[in-house]
Amino acid sequence: MSEATVSRVLNGKPGVSEATREAVLTALDVLGYERPTQLRGDRARLVGLVLPELQNPIFPAFAEVVGGALAQQGFTSVLCTRTLGGVSEAEYVDLLLQQQVSGVVFAGGLFAQADAPHEHYELLRERRLPTVLVNAAVAHLAFPQVSCDDVAAAEMALGHLRSLGHERIGMVLGPPDHVPSRRKLDAADLDPEFIEHTMFSLEGGHAAAARLIRRGVTGVICASDVMALGAIRAARRAGLSVPDDVSVIGYDDSALMNCTDPPLTTLRQPIDAMGRAVVDLLAAQIDKALVPADELLFEPELVVRASTGPVKR
Repeated sequence: MSEATVSRVLNGKPGVSEATREAVLTALDVLGYERPTQLRGDRARLVGLVLPELQNPIFPAFAEVVGGALAQQGFTSVLCTRTLGGVSEAEYVDLLLQQQVSGVVFAGGLFAQADAPHEHYELLRERRLPTVLVNAAVAHLAFPQVSCDDVAAAEMALGHLRSLGHERIGMVLGPPDHVPSRRKLDAADLDPEFIEHTMFSLEGGHAAAARLIRRGVTGVICASDVMALGAIRAARRAGLSVPDDVSVIGYDDSALMNCTDPPLTTLRQPIDAMGRAVVDLLAAQIDKALVPADELLFEPELVVRASTGPVKR
């Protein structure tokens, strides 16, 4: 568009079609420029999507589902990814509020850690900004949640390994204050000797699983697929075979887990259904509907592949 056309839009002058006016304002929002006061209206048609990382394939997959569902409802998603030493979650909230976003979706954020700072969530609640949290949150945050059932996931994983004859079963979980990990741990009711807490990373899974393998476990249940890949590497570094010596189960069923060596047995999060539910809850809040701060639980699916097998006698 010409500078004159953009100037007419920014100064609220006539002679510009509504489609052109909306295109200019959307470009302004997406590029991070502040709208002139007289053009701000109630809210921009932007929704913040705050993720902890993009290295775990489940998060880009979730962003794709939510972004597509938002686009169908006329919203543009603004991706905000936390990085070590970069922009914090609280700073992203400040930036999103400055951009007059219509709502915010958090997936895998600080809301799931009991010992993390939560003041920025309180700010969103004070501003009454439509917000949805993905997967279990600490108890005092009064936002709608869409979660995969961690209790069911732990029970399915344990049931599968026990059906194969495994008795010495270990779990590799996230930090001790991580709510989804706590739920899995409570459902599993395993010997504390066979529980390890670590970072959600391949390296964390490797180190934690190596400790469990030294204690003689024959099956390892991990809180993410990436951790499970680390556990497989730990078994091989110990001179063991997966699944002949050690069976490994992941969680998420993120991209390419059917192409790993061996293909990974895992608990699949139904991210398509969860993502659509997130957008429906957010859109209802934006439309001023009364949305209770409840948690919608979605059932995981056990996907059996070649990383689990009968216990060696």
